[in-house]
Amino acid sequence: MRTALKKILAAIDTGDHEQATAAYNAATPILDRAVSHGLIHKNKAARHKSRLNTKIKSLQTS
Repeated sequence: MRTALKKILAAIDTGDHEQATAAYNAATPILDRAVSHGLIHKNKAARHKSRLNTKIKSLQTS
């Protein structure tokens, strides 16, 4: 889970919108799976997804 999040953040740092979007789409089910297994709270997963999605959308406009 943490590796998937790091891949998204690395893509955001390089400014590559396509790679960041692909990493986000791959990480979303991983976060959801962590919630269903009881590893993290559902609100924490939602917070991660929301914040990452906002960062990815800001890459598209700039």
